[in-house]
Amino acid sequence: MLTSLYIKNFALIDELDVTFNNGLTIITGETGAGKSILLGGLSLVLGKRADLSQIKDKGEKCVIEATFDVANYNLKGIYAALDLDYDVHTIIRREILPSGKSRAFVNDKPVVLESLSTLSSYLIDIHSQHQTQQLVEDSYQFKVIDALADNGKLIESYVTKLKEFKSLNFVVGELKSSKAELLKEYDYNNFLLNELNEIELDVLNLEDLEEQYETLSNVEDIQAKLSFIQALLTADDQGTLDQLQRLKQELTHISEFGKPFAALLERVESVTIELKDILTEVDALDGDLSSDPKELEVLSQKLQIVNNLLHKHGVAKVDELIVIKNDLDEKVGQTNNLDDRIAEKEKQLMQLTSELEEQSKAISKRRQSIVPKLTVQLEIILKDLGMPNAKFKINVTTADSFKANGKDQLEMLFTANKGSVFKPLKNSASGGELSRIMLAIKSILAEYIQLPSIMFDEIDTGVSGEIAHKMGGIMQNMSRKMQVFTITHLPQIAAKGNSHFKVFKKDKDQQTQTNLKKLNEEERLVEIAQMLGGLNITESAMAHAKELLN
Repeated sequence: MLTSLYIKNFALIDELDVTFNNGLTIITGETGAGKSILLGGLSLVLGKRADLSQIKDKGEKCVIEATFDVANYNLKGIYAALDLDYDVHTIIRREILPSGKSRAFVNDKPVVLESLSTLSSYLIDIHSQHQTQQLVEDSYQFKVIDALADNGKLIESYVTKLKEFKSLNFVVGELKSSKAELLKEYDYNNFLLNELNEIELDVLNLEDLEEQYETLSNVEDIQAKLSFIQALLTADDQGTLDQLQRLKQELTHISEFGKPFAALLERVESVTIELKDILTEVDALDGDLSSDPKELEVLSQKLQIVNNLLHKHGVAKVDELIVIKNDLDEKVGQTNNLDDRIAEKEKQLMQLTSELEEQSKAISKRRQSIVPKLTVQLEIILKDLGMPNAKFKINVTTADSFKANGKDQLEMLFTANKGSVFKPLKNSASGGELSRIMLAIKSILAEYIQLPSIMFDEIDTGVSGEIAHKMGGIMQNMSRKMQVFTITHLPQIAAKGNSHFKVFKKDKDQQTQTNLKKLNEEERLVEIAQMLGGLNITESAMAHAKELLN
């Protein structure tokens, strides 16, 4: 509930500090006294955009501060979602600086207007002509029926499932699009992959392949050279090994004459051993060599294929071809596996669809069950409010697709007169009728859910007498469960309040100021008497005022 309101330097208000109680609070005042200014200040606290023209003294900042007792509102989750500090005594402050900039605070923490608007919707409901127009919107009508049907948890679960459904549906769409794109490239990618797989890149050593090719290409020349080397090493008398043997014999004779000669002998022996080893290897190589035109052709073709692939893919190494092959393998695999993935996701979609169908049926069943009761309650209340022939017909039908709150379509039809055709509410009810219908709906809602504080802004326009009594009685009943404010011109309604404030203007220092004053019992009696008979209060007006108050 709203416990206090402080306004400074706003429009015609110099400074105002007022506290409020629970129950029904009446606000009265002559036309032009500034009731709209009071509402304007409160609207700023609730998140309305600020305007520099609203500052009274352009050299000072404007401050509006409202304190709410939220102990019974169960709003900890909302505060957490908005990243706000929870306090049962929540203070909301708006400041408009002389520069035109505006700031907002919740419990001294700066907030953006979007967060402020969200929070304030749980704290106070200003019932204006604009909000009355919400009554003709499907979203508001659903909100009313779902509140009465106690559909809150069902719809919360449905919304969670619907988000999951939409997300999964998007994924399936993306997979199908990917499949279409991959299929366009599948044949080409598969051809490239097979081409790379054929040459077994993982076991291919390009250097070895080139070396084998060079050896086979020059086998005859190599054999000739090896034969010449063999001859050089082993030719009779002139071969290198024979020459070394003679050298060794000569050095043997003198090796005993000194260490230098012995060292030379050791070196010659070492060279002899190495040359014999070389000869053995030359003999082996010569024995392994043979001309093989077919193998040479195979090597030539394989090298040609590898070089063509390197050129084709614009790379220089076999390792890079392997990377390309792995990438192609993944793409081809994706295409091959995509049908399985799509089938799996579509199976999940079918399961979600089934669950959503069940939930939407449960939601719809509750809605349909509450409609007759809501219709009867509305017609009874509207009869008391001077609309004896008002009739409602509320149709709940099932749509083909899932909507934000189920699968239902809602049609609220209305007629105010006997014999008239039922038409959609927006086409059949006048502004005054809509205001009474809204009051009826709010009074019914108050029986089912904890509503925030509500302020009715001249909802009684166009009514008087007994209907005003009934309207005041409805507000009085509502105030037993919630805090209710009403700005009224009717004494019958004003007399129903638990507390009474008067908005008035006065001139001070050549300036007109708007003020708000809480009336005591005597002042309240005078105010209601003036509402009945004007400024010149008669005895009959005072008597009538006493009768209304009693």
